[in-house]
Amino acid sequence: MFFSLENIADNLSVLYVDNHLLCVVKPPGMLSQGDRTGDVSLLDVARMYIKKKYQKPGNVYLGLVHRLDRPVGGVVVFARTSKAAGRLSAAFRSRDVQKHYLAVVSGHPDPEAGELLDFLKKSGTKTIVTSPDDPEGKEARLRYQTVSTIDEKSLVDLELLTGRRHQIQVQLAGIGCPVIGDVKYGGEKNKERSSIALFAYRLVIHHPVTNEKLTLQTKIPKEYPWDIFSQMSYYNI
Repeated sequence: MFFSLENIADNLSVLYVDNHLLCVVKPPGMLSQGDRTGDVSLLDVARMYIKKKYQKPGNVYLGLVHRLDRPVGGVVVFARTSKAAGRLSAAFRSRDVQKHYLAVVSGHPDPEAGELLDFLKKSGTKTIVTSPDDPEGKEARLRYQTVSTIDEKSLVDLELLTGRRHQIQVQLAGIGCPVIGDVKYGGEKNKERSSIALFAYRLVIHHPVTNEKLTLQTKIPKEYPWDIFSQMSYYNI
């Protein structure tokens, strides 16, 4: 079945919109912004949503101030003005935001909660752990809390304290708990789909104009492997 950009925009999950911001939920498998594949991106869809909602005849400005990797779904915020884009970009650079993820991993994190600190660098298409003395290494930190464990899989709540490439996948694999579907870093193949079981379910920012604290949150997916933990409160956000 063919779905036009307009059709996709009509089904976009919008969490918040005003004259300065647009916050939406990116489906797993969708690009954050266009690339050489030519596939429809979240930025394309969000622009179409604004164009239709406000009946804008010309080009629509949306500033992409952060992004999620293609296999990862979850909360993304766009700026609707250049002023908002500048202020939000500065907030992300200075880490004046809170980024929360959920992941389904193989194994049981030990200890069940803690903070991970590594130094990471790019190596080809992958990110690898390196030494603190490596001039190419960048500090990567996150906090994690095991929410539930069923059989040999665990649901883990994560707060990302830095924003390194593939950071969560690498650091969880480093403690022996790779993300389901993340075959690049040792995870088992997701039998239901090509996405990985990593989801940005909450983003806390300050409004770039009013300075109001905004908690932007969505439900986690319900298909495998998330359905293993369907009794958890994250399904009822």
